Amino acid sequence: MTPKLSPVPPELQGKIVVPGDQRYRLLRSTYTTVAGPAAVLLPGSTAEVAAALRFARERGLPLSVRSGGHGLSGRSSNDGGVVIDLSSMNRVQVIDRAARLVRVEAGARWAQVAQALSPYGLAISSGDHGNVGAGGLATGGGIGWLVRHYGLTIDRIRAAEVVLADGTAVRADAEHEPDLLWAVRGAGAGAGIVVAFEIEAIELRDIGYAQIAVQVDRDGRALRRWADHLASAPRELSTAVTLLPHSRSLVASITAVVAGGGEQRLRAAVEPLLRIGATLDQQAQIAPYSALVSMAHLHANVGQQPSMTTNGLLTAMTDEDAAAIVAVASGPRRALVQLRSVGGAVNDVPADATAYAHRRHGTLVVASVFPPGRGAALDVAWRPLAGRVDGAYVGFESRPDKDAFERIYPGATGDRVRHLWHRYDPDGVFGALWQLP
Repeated sequence: MTPKLSPVPPELQGKIVVPGDQRYRLLRSTYTTVAGPAAVLLPGSTAEVAAALRFARERGLPLSVRSGGHGLSGRSSNDGGVVIDLSSMNRVQVIDRAARLVRVEAGARWAQVAQALSPYGLAISSGDHGNVGAGGLATGGGIGWLVRHYGLTIDRIRAAEVVLADGTAVRADAEHEPDLLWAVRGAGAGAGIVVAFEIEAIELRDIGYAQIAVQVDRDGRALRRWADHLASAPRELSTAVTLLPHSRSLVASITAVVAGGGEQRLRAAVEPLLRIGATLDQQAQIAPYSALVSMAHLHANVGQQPSMTTNGLLTAMTDEDAAAIVAVASGPRRALVQLRSVGGAVNDVPADATAYAHRRHGTLVVASVFPPGRGAALDVAWRPLAGRVDGAYVGFESRPDKDAFERIYPGATGDRVRHLWHRYDPDGVFGALWQLP
């Protein structure tokens, strides 16, 4: 049965997209999930976000909120409900250059943020692709290209503008609604609709950038050496590794980013990576930070990459951990495995300072399976690591259930998240997808 969507409130005239509208095909889905919502709402202001929220609640329809980017989990769309799409709210403003304070609306994508900040010589550590939405990343954590130098994106959020479940618009900062600010920084998706952030940027124009391909032995010793180097490397170095099949073995495709330009700095940080295993290829350059998250990355998300993903963290990688990672990447249910270096500035922050509690780890391990593999295939592929990793990161988890919640928000952190979600959203409007008791 088609839900009744009329009457349309005046604030949303022309901003409701339904099946049959030529815009619907480009707005219905996420990057990983083809969906069929009854309506996609496109508010352009805080008042219109509140009106969109009332529209969905008055009709009793399932609700998803989307900042406009990839939405890897698929939670930012649904079937038969309402999607509030914030992509029209994408303004980026330097509000205090001396304090490096930047206001970023939640619908901006990180390519737009980087482009806007580049003339000022500023940067915010963002997602690893220009099409990633600011709102989703900045309410979940933010493990980006500058993570060991900058910390998580949430670590630099100084204030947030939030529409609560009852339609009230509030500002959360250190003096006003500090509990809400705590929740926004890591668990924001269940607290309200964040429409804008005030984020402290850093002085940064150019970065050193290297792409290295290294052969990985079956025991994973190259991965252990990679982790060992990152544990003691200068914080300016952050890396991401993708494990790819190569003949009967694996290749580690390593992207290394050094915060700050200069060939000597890049060479000193990267050269140890050339010794972790047999190097098959290498290239390096100095480039503006905006080149990493290019405007060329921007595209519509139409379910073009179906997948299921899970993840976990390692404090320090052991030989057994490295061998298990290789087993996940090369086993019969072969998964695409990615490793992200964390540590550095991430671990300077107390575990209870934000809703992201994982402040003692050095490596994030992410695994994805693709059609026809679903949840069962992902569980089988992940089994060698399931008992070895600790915690999880919300941005790379496809199944928002009770088990995922407890891994992402462990112990006292989870207790506080539940309490604050209930306090700010007593009807569970935003947290319903988590299937919590």
